[in-house]
Amino acid sequence: MIRTDSGRGRIALAIAHCAGMVDMVALPLWVGVLIQHFRFDPQQSGLLVTLFLAGAVAASLLIAPLFHRLASGRMLATAGLAGGAVAFWMLASATDFGSIAMLHALGGFAIGIAQSVTQGTVARSANPHRLYAICGMALGVFALLYLCSMPPVIASMGGPILFKVFAAVMLVGAVVSLLSFPVPNEAPMAAVSIQSVGAQPSKGLWFGILGLCTMSVVQAMAFSFFERMGADSAFGVEKVTAVLIAMGFLNLFPTALAAFLEKRWSARTVLMVGPIVQAIMVASIFTATTYLPYAVPGALFVGVMLFTHVFGFGLLAQIDPTGRTLAGTPAMMMTGAAIGPILGGTLVKFAGYPAIGFAALALGGVAVACFARLPRPTTQRLAAANAI
Repeated sequence: MIRTDSGRGRIALAIAHCAGMVDMVALPLWVGVLIQHFRFDPQQSGLLVTLFLAGAVAASLLIAPLFHRLASGRMLATAGLAGGAVAFWMLASATDFGSIAMLHALGGFAIGIAQSVTQGTVARSANPHRLYAICGMALGVFALLYLCSMPPVIASMGGPILFKVFAAVMLVGAVVSLLSFPVPNEAPMAAVSIQSVGAQPSKGLWFGILGLCTMSVVQAMAFSFFERMGADSAFGVEKVTAVLIAMGFLNLFPTALAAFLEKRWSARTVLMVGPIVQAIMVASIFTATTYLPYAVPGALFVGVMLFTHVFGFGLLAQIDPTGRTLAGTPAMMMTGAAIGPILGGTLVKFAGYPAIGFAALALGGVAVACFARLPRPTTQRLAAANAI
């Protein structure tokens, strides 16, 4: 039996996390391919990515309430990633909007299943904050390799190669999950007994989930159109690619830093400050008229989300130790992420790129208000987490 605290189990979870979070890495190139190579307008392109993310949300809402009853998520993770591989491979040869839309939705549903059991298993580890940070570091390495290698590949081989690479990533994740996906740790007996009688997470906990959703809206809205903003502002392909590469490199560090600061910084403080920093950076990017106000925050703003989310994940795992809430991580993250591309595309189509910056400032205030309502984890759970 492979456990979450084994090296093999951690590697499997990290690879499944990278495969399932491909949208967080690929959004600017994804939307750019749909606009430039498939000839869809910004609103249509945003809608397609939204359909993928909405499929993931639907799957997460189906799986998360049942997660605490699963002995292992291995087969669900394997099937979900394999299904995603098939959908993306078919996308590479699809031509009409209807087929592309349907495959986006089906691919998202499959990936959402895999992500739900992956995040729930991480939440039911001895130290969710640390293990989620490890998965985040793996995602940072994957993002660096992806953002460095894919722009020239797409330029030389065409847009469909993007989806073939997605399919290959999902297939690797499926094979690794089949061979090495771990079983979650036992939930505390008190938490299990509460869940068994049908108790719902506290009202305050939902505010934390809503806060993460809101940050995800800002993240997806900005990330989806970051590359197009640079291209349409005539900064040049080389300069925009340089920012993407810098972003990939800098994204190696936020989750590692979050793991180092786990017991040094208050999770509640990080959650209160993170949305403000994120919103200011996005506003700078999308109101920029020169290169530096676009490039400097552009290289950093994804890292703010990665750093903040590790603290949010750890705090929610302390508040709800059954893993059921965090098995819904794809729902809470991708609900926001699903809104972001279509919202961003609509804003760009009717009001221009600066509208994304102004929307980010408003949504940042909403996220802060939500995090202010989070309940505090129990003393017993905090003591157990600090002892690890």
